[in-house]
Amino acid sequence: MTESTTRVAIVTGGSRGIGRSIASRLAADGFAVVVGYAGRKDLADEVVGDIETAGGQAMSAQADVGDEQAVTALFDAAETTFGGVDVVAHSAGTMPLATVADFDLAVFDELVRTNIRGTFVVAQQAARRLRDGGAVITLSSSVTALSFPRYGGYAATKGAVEALTLILARELRGRNITVNSVAPGPTATDLFFEGKDQDTIDRLAAQPPLERLGTPEDIAGVVAFLAGPQGRWVNGQLIRANGGII
Repeated sequence: MTESTTRVAIVTGGSRGIGRSIASRLAADGFAVVVGYAGRKDLADEVVGDIETAGGQAMSAQADVGDEQAVTALFDAAETTFGGVDVVAHSAGTMPLATVADFDLAVFDELVRTNIRGTFVVAQQAARRLRDGGAVITLSSSVTALSFPRYGGYAATKGAVEALTLILARELRGRNITVNSVAPGPTATDLFFEGKDQDTIDRLAAQPPLERLGTPEDIAGVVAFLAGPQGRWVNGQLIRANGGII
């Protein structure tokens, strides 16, 4: 492993949606970025290509976030290629929707594995391996407070993410590592649009006082603030990035 003064960020779920925007923004801010992906290597490599075309440094790395060996290998790859890890932005997650009464428990178990276990596994490696002065940013969801029907399983996992994040911030006392969670509201991604008719989309877009859906770039800006020098006094917090919807 070569030592490097370049700040290095791992972005899980970095091949699309909010994670893709986070990876691009952190690269623009000078980070060498490891674009973590679950299955779409082609999309992750597109992100890497865009970053490199813009003059940045990036690599893609596959990892099932629920698999501790795969996540360990992800951190290994970051250290081997770029010299260490300073920031982890954990954006990987899934969002199957159903009422509590009708939720398939096999689907729920996979949801828990990805969103809760995956966050715990990534947080565990971050706690063990981040360089002092780093930052951990998890992604929650404003739906934990909005309480939309059919989001019960998803919101339950994101409540767990929030609890874990705030506790980890306190456990890392003495290392100058900040740990925060960003909770987007309705955001214009493929994951959000999936299964929604236009009336539902329009209704959700009209709810915030700013009267629009969020964009992945809106969320990436908040993450970049927390990852950068201006965000160093924000620690152990949940930040709702939702245009004022709640």
